[in-house]
Amino acid sequence: MEGENLTVVKEFILLGFSDLPNLQGFLFGVFSVIYLSILIGNGLLIVITKTDSGLQTPMYFFLGNFSFLEICYTSVTLPRILADLWTQKRTISFLQCAVQTCSLYILGVAECLLLAVMAYDRYVAICKPLYYPLIMNRSVCIQLIVVSWVIGVPILIVETYLIFCLNFCGPNKLNHVFCDAPPLLELACGDTYKIEVSVQVAALAFVITPFLLILTSYVKIITTILRLPSTSGRAKAFSTCSSHLMVVGLFYGSGSIVYLRPKTRHSTGSVKVFALFYTTVTPVFNPLIYSLRNKDVIAALKKLLPKSTWS
Repeated sequence: MEGENLTVVKEFILLGFSDLPNLQGFLFGVFSVIYLSILIGNGLLIVITKTDSGLQTPMYFFLGNFSFLEICYTSVTLPRILADLWTQKRTISFLQCAVQTCSLYILGVAECLLLAVMAYDRYVAICKPLYYPLIMNRSVCIQLIVVSWVIGVPILIVETYLIFCLNFCGPNKLNHVFCDAPPLLELACGDTYKIEVSVQVAALAFVITPFLLILTSYVKIITTILRLPSTSGRAKAFSTCSSHLMVVGLFYGSGSIVYLRPKTRHSTGSVKVFALFYTTVTPVFNPLIYSLRNKDVIAALKKLLPKSTWS
């Protein structure tokens, strides 16, 4: 009898910014500008790292791939947010929600791992400069990129499957801007403890482990830099790492608050803010950070863009 009273959820409603009805047009304009900035900024970085002869090094190879990943990452969420703001429909099918969740996690894990790879690249360049061409050869760089993209795919597909195998028999309103595990688990019927633990374990494996690798790399990098006799040498070494550290801080700072925070009653609004932060702000600032703080990138951009742009 209890089974007869269950209502099977076939779609979800993403509430998003429905609590701000007077700002829908304004938010659509803001997110449109943000998305275009992400596409143009990261697109330019991809082009110059592929075409400029002075940027054919492992560091810029990884940067080009990271910029491509940023475009893919934001394209999973922002177009949907823009469509919801424009149409006010806000519904997303069960399958579309599952695909969005899985894609978001696969790309998010790839980003964490690629940031760790970039930190390792800086470690080898600064701590083992004589062996750098041998260790970071093109074959190794390609293998590191492939591993970053695919290593988490099987586990994250299983995680997504387990989440969407739960019974969703009650409300179907997700108080979020896109499909994500925390708000989905809140809507699930029955005991979700095991799934919540598995999500936390996956986060520890694919978020904290790369972060610890980044931290270890930079401890060794800083130790090596401080031993350099030349002040100018230390400044140059620090400058090659500062851009990457800024991006790491932006991404990991906001992501950790969302997925590794303790549960609180009044955290929904902050979760939406931080979720938007790591899915939009980091990709926006990535090209700015690397172009404004990197003379090689600025020189490559000047070659690519018309002279009138810089005058």
